[in-house]
Amino acid sequence: MDQGLHTLPGIKLFDLSGKTAIVTGGSKGLGLAMAAALASAGANIMLVNRKEEEGLQAAAELAQAFPVQVIAFAADVTNQAHTEAMAQKAIDTFGRIDILINSAGINIRGAIDELSLEDFDQVMNVNVTGTWLCCKAVIPHMKKEGKGSIINLASTLGLVGLANRTPYTSSKGAVVQMTRALGLEMAPFNINVNAICPGPFLTEMNLPIADTEEGKKFVVGATALGRWAELKEIQGAAIFLASEAASYMVGSMVTVDGGWTAR
Repeated sequence: MDQGLHTLPGIKLFDLSGKTAIVTGGSKGLGLAMAAALASAGANIMLVNRKEEEGLQAAAELAQAFPVQVIAFAADVTNQAHTEAMAQKAIDTFGRIDILINSAGINIRGAIDELSLEDFDQVMNVNVTGTWLCCKAVIPHMKKEGKGSIINLASTLGLVGLANRTPYTSSKGAVVQMTRALGLEMAPFNINVNAICPGPFLTEMNLPIADTEEGKKFVVGATALGRWAELKEIQGAAIFLASEAASYMVGSMVTVDGGWTAR
């Protein structure tokens, strides 16, 4: 019987040396934190975001901090031509795509009778369509390689509800189900598709509610730890799902939420 002895000294389950990772929304916040995590494990990185100068600056900082190759690519993830060019640039630069982290996302808050259809469509286009298009762009290359890892950024708000968040919760619930369905679809090709469901991280997206009563009571107050998460606290989950250690995970939701969904 296999006793798992092959995991003893000499095997580095979390080593990503020689692999290539594309991280969308990678120039700041959770995207940059996860990109740094993968770089620390040895992966070469392509940062993808809309603002070219911001991406170039983040790439330069990563390249200075870690002995890996880092490039930036400006793209709108809701534009199919852009996502296809993104994948091709990674292939032209690195020769392979091993990991995709779909971190690009937006949030427009408000009561349903205060929001416009344009608000709802914008959130769905970036968070759902953008995620789908990036997956669609990299999967043919991963199939040729015979393996791959896709990590979608869902949210605790894809698992539980919160008032005044109908666009965001709808989009993240869709990402949860997309991850499950695509995980089943890609499993025969040895491509693992999973998602991280972050709780309240104090990112630029959440700064507007950080000191509000809503933020204190219904966001941070919903966690067991009673505090905002630090950006570094998502890094372990990203390395894990990108590595061989997660080889038997398909369509899984990894919650990093301070106990929010444990209640």
